[in-house]
Amino acid sequence: MSEDAGAEAPCPHCLKPQALCVCNDVRPIDNRVALLILQHPQEQDAALGTARLTARHFADAVFRVGLSWPSLAKALGRAADPRTWATLYLGSADPATLAPGRAVVVLDGKGKPVADQDAALADIDGVILLDGTWSQAKTLWWRNPWLLKSRRVVLAPETPSLYGRLRREPRRESLSTLEAAALLLSRLENKPEIETQVASSVRRMLQRYRDARKEAPTTSS
Repeated sequence: MSEDAGAEAPCPHCLKPQALCVCNDVRPIDNRVALLILQHPQEQDAALGTARLTARHFADAVFRVGLSWPSLAKALGRAADPRTWATLYLGSADPATLAPGRAVVVLDGKGKPVADQDAALADIDGVILLDGTWSQAKTLWWRNPWLLKSRRVVLAPETPSLYGRLRREPRRESLSTLEAAALLLSRLENKPEIETQVASSVRRMLQRYRDARKEAPTTSS
C-alpha cells in the first residue's frame, strides 16, 4: 500500500485505510432477520476483515468487540431470546454432506442435522456471527454459554469465497463475515438480491486492495 494511503486517517466506520474503504458506496439493506456480530478483541485484520463493514451493510445489525457478555440481551442492547436466534457454528463436519442441496443447515446439540430443516429455519429472529480467527471464534463460543441456547447453523456455499488466494482459510467452505451474513440472510429471508448487493461491495473492496498492493513501493534486498 502506498505511503500516502497509509498516512490518511482510517474510515471511522470500517476502520480501513481510505484506499480500501467502500463505505460511501454502501446502501444499508433493510433486513428482517437481525444480525449480531461479536468480534474477538485480538482480531486485527484491518485490511481484509469485514466485520464492521458487515454492520454497515444491514439496517438491523449490531457490532460488538469483546470476549464475553452475560446474555444475548446485554450484547444486543435490547430484549432477545437466544432460543429464537441462530449462531453460525464452528462444526467439524462438511456441511455439504449433512443436508445435500441446502446452503444453510441447522444442527442439533450433537452436530447432526435436525429432521425438519424448514421448520427450524422458519422462525429465526436473528443470527449471531463470531468474528476472528478459528481459535478466537471458538473462544467466543465457550466464553458465552448463552450461545448454547441458540440454534446452530453451518453453511454450505455453492461458490467459494471471493477472496480466493488473498486470504488463507481453514476450510474450503469458509467465507468472510460479510459473505456469511449475506448468504444467511438471503436464504432466511428468501431474498437472493442480498447476496448480489453484498458481493458487489466485496469485489470493490478486494479490487481496491489489489490496486493498493500494486501501488505499494517495492524494497530492494
